Amino acid sequence: MPRRLIAALALLLLVASCGVTRGDEGEGLHRLRMMVPNSPGGGYDLTARTAVKIMEDEDVTGRVEVFNVIGAGGTVAMARLMNEAGNEDLMMMMGLGVVGAVYTNGSAARVSDATPLAKMIEEQEGILVPADSPFRTVGDLVAAWTANPGSVTVGGGSSPGGPDHLFPMEVAQTVGIDPTTVNYISYDGGGDLLTALLGNKIAAGTSGLGEYVDQIESGQVRVLAVSGSERVPGIDAPTLREAGIDLEFTNWRGILAPPGLSDEVRAEMVEALTTLHGTDAWKEALVSNGWTDAFETGPEFETFLQEQDARVESTLTELGLV
Repeated sequence: MPRRLIAALALLLLVASCGVTRGDEGEGLHRLRMMVPNSPGGGYDLTARTAVKIMEDEDVTGRVEVFNVIGAGGTVAMARLMNEAGNEDLMMMMGLGVVGAVYTNGSAARVSDATPLAKMIEEQEGILVPADSPFRTVGDLVAAWTANPGSVTVGGGSSPGGPDHLFPMEVAQTVGIDPTTVNYISYDGGGDLLTALLGNKIAAGTSGLGEYVDQIESGQVRVLAVSGSERVPGIDAPTLREAGIDLEFTNWRGILAPPGLSDEVRAEMVEALTTLHGTDAWKEALVSNGWTDAFETGPEFETFLQEQDARVESTLTELGLV
């Protein structure tokens, strides 16, 4: 074989080998996909895409595909995750909303039956109204709500059993309103809820605040109160307790994988999320989105999921909603 041809072939092989990256075809995290159990623009979507971008930018993984599976507040996505048993290339962003949705939709799937990877964040809920709302304080809203519960339409970005649903139900119960009389409209994610809120299709919305940073800053949306123990930096709104409502409520989000994974694959996924958690970019994302760091893996997260299953079932039963 001529020397020139040999040299050319050698150069071609060298170039080809340099072109192989972590995002090309491979095993495990080289072909990772992240499922989001509601529509684009919602809290799960924002958290998932933020996490994925950082993992890609920091070379924690190769290129990760994010895709949305819409339906029944996350029940459809949860069923898909459980049917993907043994799939080593799939993760799903989830949280309290998915825990509740599987109960209210009569699904046999339980988040505690999947492979737990990591609890990532906690987030306060907010009571939101459009800029031109007649309700200037949460007291104004409660007064109208108490006088005629059915006349005040409340919307949330999660189905019955999710945080945006459980939160107003617990607020109603705390102020003396029968939760079964609450006029609640479910939207599939924060994007759809925002459209309804700005279109004055609902009187108030309940949701995590990270999804509405731009609208709050621009004045399109006002926050009447937040649900946690302390005020949210940058949000001019009292806590419920400051407003005279004796309630605290916190949402959370975490990541699952399908059941049936080996300990080795699970450890690899947990290691990637642990690396993500340690980056400066993730710490900055926590601050910019108003999220609280709640990172937890291993047996602690597994036990937490079991407790959440029991908590949600008990709460829904107590409220007469299942």
